[in-house]
Amino acid sequence: MLFDSRKQEVIIIAETNESSVARITEELQNKGFYNFKFAVNGTEIYKISREYYENPEAIGLIIISDDLPGCQIKDLYKSFSDGDGGVFIPIIVLKKTLYSDFDWTLGDRYLVHHLKEHYSSVELQMAVNFFICLKNEKYLRYKQEERLLTELSERKLVDARLRYLVVHDELTGLLNRSSLEQHIQLTLNRNSSRNFSQDSVLLFIDLDRFSLFNELEGFDVGDRLLVEVIGLIRNALNNVGLFARIDSDKFGLYLDNCTIIQAEIWSKKIKTSIDNFRFIIEKIAYNITVSIGLSSLNSAKSILHPRELIFQAHQACCMAKTYGGNTVWKYDSEDAAIRERHRDIYWVPIIREALISKRFFLVFQPVVKLINGEVSHYEVLIRLRDEDGVMIDPGEFIPAAERMGLIHGIDLWVVESAIDYLAALPVEQLHISLAVNLSSVAFQDLSLLPMIKQKLEMTGVRAERLTFEITETAAVENYKQTRSMINHIRALGCHFALDDFGAGFCSFNYLKTFPVDYVKIDGQFITNLLNDETDQMLVRSMHQIAKKMGKKTIAEFVECPKTIHFLREMGIDYGQGYIFGKPSEQLLERYAFHDLVNSSVQAEIFAKFKIKPCSRYS
Repeated sequence: MLFDSRKQEVIIIAETNESSVARITEELQNKGFYNFKFAVNGTEIYKISREYYENPEAIGLIIISDDLPGCQIKDLYKSFSDGDGGVFIPIIVLKKTLYSDFDWTLGDRYLVHHLKEHYSSVELQMAVNFFICLKNEKYLRYKQEERLLTELSERKLVDARLRYLVVHDELTGLLNRSSLEQHIQLTLNRNSSRNFSQDSVLLFIDLDRFSLFNELEGFDVGDRLLVEVIGLIRNALNNVGLFARIDSDKFGLYLDNCTIIQAEIWSKKIKTSIDNFRFIIEKIAYNITVSIGLSSLNSAKSILHPRELIFQAHQACCMAKTYGGNTVWKYDSEDAAIRERHRDIYWVPIIREALISKRFFLVFQPVVKLINGEVSHYEVLIRLRDEDGVMIDPGEFIPAAERMGLIHGIDLWVVESAIDYLAALPVEQLHISLAVNLSSVAFQDLSLLPMIKQKLEMTGVRAERLTFEITETAAVENYKQTRSMINHIRALGCHFALDDFGAGFCSFNYLKTFPVDYVKIDGQFITNLLNDETDQMLVRSMHQIAKKMGKKTIAEFVECPKTIHFLREMGIDYGQGYIFGKPSEQLLERYAFHDLVNSSVQAEIFAKFKIKPCSRYS
């Protein structure tokens, strides 16, 4: 059965003697071979074989007479039987001549067999079967070796590609961040070992508004833009420096043996090149700009790790973007903006850890009815307790939280905690209400409204016991959305106060249509109210306009008994300040200060709260 499938292979019979051809054909047909091709000279053998150029294994073997005209037997061996290019065609030579110059050692190299002139049928059949089988085994081994070599070659290509990708960026072909860090590290090592400082500068290059471009045109077009921009920068640099891709649209150019002044020149050259470039998609032309941050190894603070240099250059680039982009900014550890950025980064892990480990807590400051001195409600303020138990004021961490995108989590925590606090109060304190401060971006958080609604339903706290405070400037920034959110929260039954009123330039215009219940007059108009007639006039005007609109007024930063008396005469409804109570974790008693102008009562109050007259509220 093994030979049945192989008996379909072509057998070329190259013989001029017709009787010999007939004998060979008949004997092989008796054994199941039937696919024959015939040749009477060497030329015809080559002509027949060309038909199977793409599939040489289809030829089973060649039976040839040693006296075939126009045929060089040795050349035939080399062409068909030495395995070159995967061609393994056995040759059976019929010996007719008495003398032959055949080299018998060639049989070891080629698939060649000689039959004497008076061969038997059995000898022919055995030779044909054996050599066809041997040919197929050799061809199979050749294909296996070829496949192995191909796999090895492919593996080498993959290995080479992997080695390339270890140090390069696939899209741009630039070095990657790891390679950049290694090169900078070599400079650091060299400077350290030779005990000298070498001028080197890193340029952190960031495409302005690239994420917006990706949203408009898609990532594929964004990749094309990156490749073109890199080409522009390469041309501008003229092979100067080490160019690497640090992140999506962020690149680093490391200039060895370069001063900061020279780096600024290169930066301006890069910026000018990109400013003059137009990226055209269909009929739309985009103008691309870049922000560049510079950091030097010779900065005031010594650099011990490449990431420090990259971090500094990145900080400088962030400052360039903060101030409008399309500019160059040098890193300076004494720069106020840089120091603020460092503080922001410092606070990020602290704020996140505080939210997880519950190290935030609430304090409460009373808001007093000026007409009778009784506590109306309490303003809720957030504080942070550090690992040593020291209390940290919100002025330290709230600005950083707002700039670093963590304020939403703090807003939600304060609201939830305030409602939980009200729910936990005993029955005799169900009259207590709280005013909760919200950040300038609180109403951009769509989860705020459903959270308040769900929390009130779960705890059973009456919505009218909650007042939310938002600063005037924050309200004005996104007026329509803020107004809509306030209306929805007020629909639940909650109240609203406009904080720091008067600090903006359009206060009265917005107050006319803003849906708030209280107006908190900014403390800057209260602290010097007794001595400043302009402040007196403004406070009186604010109160009268608010009253006409049906809104209550609250004066902040109330610090002196005389100020209380002055505010009462004006008709201001409420007061808030250290004279009534400092922010405390415990609710104060319902004090009733009926005549704080009286000197004896005034002295008693100052002694009670341990404050100095007209001390600054915070």
